Order: sequence, then structure tokens, then C-alpha cells
Amino acid sequence: MRSTEQEEFWEGEFGGQYIDRNTSEFIDASNINLFCEIFNNLTSRPQSVFEFGANIGNNLKVIKKICPNCKTIGAEINSKAVQVLEKSNYCDVVIGDSIFNIQDSEFNAEITISKGVLIHINPDYLPKVYEKLYNCSKKYILIVEYYNPSPVEVNYRGYTNKLFKRDFAGELMDKYKNLKLINYGFRYNRDNLFPLDDLTWFLLKK
Repeated sequence: MRSTEQEEFWEGEFGGQYIDRNTSEFIDASNINLFCEIFNNLTSRPQSVFEFGANIGNNLKVIKKICPNCKTIGAEINSKAVQVLEKSNYCDVVIGDSIFNIQDSEFNAEITISKGVLIHINPDYLPKVYEKLYNCSKKYILIVEYYNPSPVEVNYRGYTNKLFKRDFAGELMDKYKNLKLINYGFRYNRDNLFPLDDLTWFLLKK
């Protein structure tokens, strides 16, 4: 599939700058708290996770700390971030390619994850990404994104057509009727202990 405008944006210089802005132990602490809360809704710690748009693996790193034996798979389009993932000890399988090129039959995990990724996908191609998230999941899908009850575009650091908010989890459940909502929650950017960027999480189960 030909790259979309949004993919080219993240493949390029802006994607590299994003890496520099999102590397800190402070982020790790908030993410550990978040994933512990989410994983408490499971009957046991996950055996495998597959993150779409893993960037340098901030999420996979803390998941590996929480679940040392969990197999971690990360797909990432930015070459600079891919190099970091390949050198890491927390991403077991690195896919340096577009989400759209993921082979459903080759890569699958107990949980597929999108955290701050669906908001940057061209809305016309969201159904394709939903299909990948669903087909690569053995049991659960975790969505951690900006939520809005209806689709809306938001100016993103001075750029247009780069960030979109909507009810991603609701659209997934409408598309796949066997998906059930296990739990959901919200993280506030002004939380006194573990702030995150106004993210809403949804845990879905097949």
C-alpha cells in the first residue's frame, strides 16, 4: 500500500523529533502505573503483546518490567525509532514497516495495543487498521487514545490533518460484534502522581 500523508509525516523529521520529546523516567513511571491498572483486569499477566506504532518502545519497556516473560512485538514506521527498538532488550520482535503491511497470519499476540497511534491515522484508512488490530489479536485489544464521541480533527503542534479524535473502541465493537468491553479508564494530564496526556483506555475481549 502507498504511504499516506500521515505516515510520511511520521517517517520523516517530525517523527524523529517526537522520539526526543518522549524519553524520560517520568514517562516510565506513569506508564507502569497505567499498564498495571489495565492488566489487573486480566485473569493473568499477558503472555504476548503486539504494539502498533511502538516508536522507541516506551510502552513495551514497562510491559517487560511488569511481565518479564511476556513476548513483545513492536511495529514502527520511523527508521530512527526502529534502530532503537532493534538494539533494545525489551522488544523481542521488531517490524520496521507500515501497519498496513503487517501480515495477519505471521504476527499475532494475546493482546494487540494501539496507544497514541489511531489518532494519527488517516480516517479513510482506519477500517484497515481496525482489521489488523482484530486479526492479530488472539484474545484482547487495548486502545489508549484521545476520545471524542464524534469524529473531530484537532490542530497538532501547528499542523493540520495530522490528529483526529473519535470513539475508536466503539467503532471497533460496531465492526466486530464479538468484541466486548471489559473495562475502561481515563488518565488526566494534571494527575498529581502519574500524569498522562488526557488518554482514555479501553480493554476489549473477543
